[in-house]
Amino acid sequence: MSQVVLLPETFSTGFSMRPELWAETMEGATLHWLRDTAARFRKIITGSIIIEEDGKYYNRLIWMQPDGTHYHYDKRHLFAYGGEQEYFSAGERRMIVQVNGWKICPLICYDLRFPVWARQKPLADKDENDWYDILIYVANWPQRRSVPWKTLLQARAIENQCYVLGVNRIGNDGNGMYHSGDSSLIDPVGNIIWQESDKAAVYTHTFHKEELIQTRKQFPFLKDADSFVLL
Repeated sequence: MSQVVLLPETFSTGFSMRPELWAETMEGATLHWLRDTAARFRKIITGSIIIEEDGKYYNRLIWMQPDGTHYHYDKRHLFAYGGEQEYFSAGERRMIVQVNGWKICPLICYDLRFPVWARQKPLADKDENDWYDILIYVANWPQRRSVPWKTLLQARAIENQCYVLGVNRIGNDGNGMYHSGDSSLIDPVGNIIWQESDKAAVYTHTFHKEELIQTRKQFPFLKDADSFVLL
């Protein structure tokens, strides 16, 4: 039985540079829907929505658990090419959550282009127990840039020796820009386990920790990583 359900970036509204029209508070209808749906199906549900808080707008990923407990991550990298930074405020911290012994790092769309933000934590003692296991990107990534999307998902998996899930929207947005989806699951050595383009899809995968442990044991590249941190 699946335990975590992933939805795309700004799944309730679509991606918009008019946050004043679509933003909700943390007590808004979408939060209530997430809470009710997670409780009803006894699953964790995650995806991002537009949130207004303290007079600012955030592209915020909500991690809603079945008991109503929730955590959030605010998109760090705002898409300046499209002017996102003029309307939204950037997040300042990553979030790592745990599900049945799996450590999961969820990020949002444009974050995919910045490897340092997704980088496994450098450790003086190289203790792999502090690394995350699954990296998630929820996105509204257009078809015209599908090659970078698919390539960077594989790159993030290879360099962090983790599974990577990219969940992307499909269809035309309000500006007529087409999104082909290309939602993907990549294994820790960069192989494509699943990828779907140009149609709505639901895919379920069961992860086995032994496979990840064996990969990192056989190819202990992370232990050779340079030690540096973001200021």
